[in-house]
Order: sequence, then C-alpha cells, then structure tokens
Amino acid sequence: MNKKGHVMNAVLLSIGIGYILEPAGTETTFVRILEVGLPITLGALFPDVDTEFGKHRKTLHNLPVLGLFVAFPHFFGGNLQFVWIGILTHYVLDVMGSKRGIALFYPYSKEFGLPIGVAVKSDHADLMTVVITALELVVVAAIVFYTPWDTLRLGDSIQQGIQAIGA
Repeated sequence: MNKKGHVMNAVLLSIGIGYILEPAGTETTFVRILEVGLPITLGALFPDVDTEFGKHRKTLHNLPVLGLFVAFPHFFGGNLQFVWIGILTHYVLDVMGSKRGIALFYPYSKEFGLPIGVAVKSDHADLMTVVITALELVVVAAIVFYTPWDTLRLGDSIQQGIQAIGA
C-alpha cells in the first residue's frame, strides 16, 4: 500500500472505532473519533519512516517495533495507547493488500504476505484498502462486544488500557 492507502485506512478505521466505542452518534461519538483518530493516523504513517533510513518494509515493519508501541503507554503513560493500532493496521495492509509483504521478524529478512495483494499502483488498491479496513472493523467490533472483559484476569496496566478504550 502507499501513503494514501494507509491514511485512508486510518481515517476510516478511526471513524469506525469511534462509532464502535460510542455508537450513539452524539457529540461524544465525534469526540471519541478525534481521540482515537490522531494516534491511529500517526501510527499508520510511522512504519514508512523507514523509507528515509534503513530498509523499507523491514526496519520498522516488524513485530518488535509493534511490541515497543504496545508497551510504550505502560511505561511512559500519555495518550499513546492507540498508536499501536495504526501500526498494526499498517502491517495488515502491507501483508494482505500488497504483493510484496513485510519482514515481520526482521533482522530475519524473509518477507511475509498473502497472495491476495495487489500492486501498489494498481487501480484496485483503494478498493483493497476499503475491504481490508472493513475486515479490521469487524475484528475490532467482535473484540469489543464479545470478549468478556470483566471476567478476564489481566495485569493492571492491561486492564486500565481496556477501560480507556471503553470496553
């Protein structure tokens, strides 16, 4: 996927997550969209910083980088608990939506992708982005609505993160 596809995914995902977390369609819904939108969009753009240094789709397109962003709010606090969602969805778009794939276990250089992807400059790239975003929203809705959060025994920081997203 290209930058346009990653931004489109982040914006659509932010709107969808905002409505999943606050389905009333009131001012609170729009505030929630803004709360999740900026960090998700920043996260969606972050992995492509490796086009300026390192090896693109390797240096910042891997599971250790995702792990750092998942752990970051636990250690440093702040309003960054949604950045990892943007990074994760960036990876999903690159794995599912493009022909090339990404090096998930970098520095191991094998790239992982699915055979359903399209070329970055394909006329079908936008459609592929919308389809993948819809699938991501189905997964988010299933997690939010069907996971018995109150019965799970999780660490305090994980439980606080779950409460922060309103689940």
